[in-house]
Amino acid sequence: MCGIVGAVAQRDIAEILIEGLRRLEYRGYDSAGLAVVDSQGHMARVRRVGKVQKLAEAVEAEPLTGGTGIAHTRWATHGEPSEANAHPHVSEYVSVVHNGIIENHEPLREILMERGYRFVSETDTEVIAHLVHWELQQGGSLLDVVQRVIPQLRGAYGTVVMDSRDPGVLVAARSGSPLVIGRGMGENFIASDQLALLPVTRRFQFLEEGDVVEVTRRSVTIFDKQGNPAMRPEIESQVQYDAGDKGAYRHYMQKEIYEQPQAIKNTLAGRFSHGQIDLSELGPQADDMLARVQHVQIIACGTSYHSGMVARYWFESLAGVPCDVEIASEFRYRKSAVRPGSLIITLSQSGETADTLAALRLSKELGYLGSLAVCNVAGSSLVRESDLALMTKAGTEIGVASTKAFTTQLTVLLMLVARLGHLKGMNESIEHEIVHALQALPARIEQMLSLDKSIEPLAEGFSDKHHALFLGRGDQYPIAMEGALKLKEISYIHAEAYAAGELKHGPLALIDADMPVIVVAPNNELLEKLKSNIEEVRARGGLLYVFADQDAGFSDSEGMKIIPLPHVEEIVAPIFYTVPLQLLAYHVALIKGTDVDQPRNLAKSVTVE
Repeated sequence: MCGIVGAVAQRDIAEILIEGLRRLEYRGYDSAGLAVVDSQGHMARVRRVGKVQKLAEAVEAEPLTGGTGIAHTRWATHGEPSEANAHPHVSEYVSVVHNGIIENHEPLREILMERGYRFVSETDTEVIAHLVHWELQQGGSLLDVVQRVIPQLRGAYGTVVMDSRDPGVLVAARSGSPLVIGRGMGENFIASDQLALLPVTRRFQFLEEGDVVEVTRRSVTIFDKQGNPAMRPEIESQVQYDAGDKGAYRHYMQKEIYEQPQAIKNTLAGRFSHGQIDLSELGPQADDMLARVQHVQIIACGTSYHSGMVARYWFESLAGVPCDVEIASEFRYRKSAVRPGSLIITLSQSGETADTLAALRLSKELGYLGSLAVCNVAGSSLVRESDLALMTKAGTEIGVASTKAFTTQLTVLLMLVARLGHLKGMNESIEHEIVHALQALPARIEQMLSLDKSIEPLAEGFSDKHHALFLGRGDQYPIAMEGALKLKEISYIHAEAYAAGELKHGPLALIDADMPVIVVAPNNELLEKLKSNIEEVRARGGLLYVFADQDAGFSDSEGMKIIPLPHVEEIVAPIFYTVPLQLLAYHVALIKGTDVDQPRNLAKSVTVE
């Protein structure tokens, strides 16, 4: 969930480390720090609570020189945000940065205190620094020592270790938290995300689970979890860091909302052929596997989970294939029965979501027909470890609250439904409907975005509110859930969603003038049922905001504000109706004065449980 950058070079690398941290700010963090060693073995460390800019200002005031260093942005797990808890952590000449959680840090802390070590932070990471220091005194190189320390740790970690007495070496280990090596000319780098290193290299090697690596200026030596030398392929990254400039937009989230028409065009590009969905990118064996699918199991977290819930309606109603959706953290910790011919589909923007990755790895032991990842990051662990992968091609998403990653996930999933349905004998007219609706979708969303000014005034009605209820029916129920999540993420208003038919089973007790009720109401076969639910709220004095198809027959009345929306094809209505809810959340957050792009306590890439 935090960011790591490391470098071994001849030149001074403090500015490179700080720029790398800036590019990882999207992940969410509460403090930042770096440590640099010069050629004489002098180590200097600077840490600051708050934004990377504060760290940059501190380094500018007292410049650091040296060609070997590590840097980190921290998202608090053990211990409050403070300078003492910020990384890197030090044990005399040993410096450590770490992503993840060391689950057995308490017994390790007790052992180390008995050995005479004094802890100056509340973090689990500090035990790694002291363990490495202790083992170095027993003899061996830094690589040898890290390989001895790793078996003593339980939990998830991506960690980089530096010994100021040997300033030309970094040693890193990966277990459950991603790390990537950046290859340079006479210099090498390491980071938790390739985005951090794009200014200095486009040549990368992705570490696999259990890898330990020794990095020097001229060499990168990787060992697998058994301690054997390992070769990891070097790739030339095509990733574009396209989020450095907000342009005319106030926030990245706003920019990314407005990028959705183009993002969806990118998702669709090259995936149509002769009026049909073309997913030949999956490879020649994919159709054989998909034709044998009798059941789909979707695993995801957060916003991606809502994508999966929408896709369930599509898989079953359009392709006739049974589908279940489960939160990854629940799936991995229960005993589940695998249906015959079941394909597991994992959804993740980053491809590094810890629970989703763990669920994928568990599925390999359970006898699934195969695995397919829907992801936005081509070199991610989820993509590399799945049998098949479909990229969303959303481009870099910086805002913690997902927008274009969500709508492009839905776009990919609908294409997959069409392809699977085609292989299962779905009526050709349905596939043509899907193709037509998808091709028209970017223009539909452009039209929606032109209504932003009519949505913006609604935010005033939320300025003094602390709770909100979202309602939807059918495939709009997950969209109501996503709308509630967006509002709570960036405005800090407590919001929850219900299937509208569940109102009488509890939520009606909450209805009063202080509880805004937001309803998504496309003109579909469930509209009359939804209108009855809306009347139930009105009869109890509720304050309603209804995002409705312009042909749905609604009009403003006391206590009910109608936001008429252009008509859209029913198949893609869940994608379309997501956008006004994103805009509403954004404008409410502006009214509330919150940090829209980096909301408190949240991180973009959740790489720990």
